[in-house]
Amino acid sequence: MARVARIAGVLPLIGAVACAAALAGAAVFTVSQAGCADAGHYVVTGNVVELVGSCVDKQDFPNAQHQASGVQP
Repeated sequence: MARVARIAGVLPLIGAVACAAALAGAAVFTVSQAGCADAGHYVVTGNVVELVGSCVDKQDFPNAQHQASGVQP
């Protein structure tokens, strides 16, 4: 009876590890299939942080009608 209780206590741990491994594998697959040669970099100008380069373009954000002037804290 003690063995059944011990196995029942370990099953949630095994399930959590398997789920974490599956999610990590999905993340690695997604990143490998992204196909972006230029990862880009961030440039700080005054109080504005800009993303320079990368595969993201203005057309990727259809609701952005104007250029943001920066975020004030």
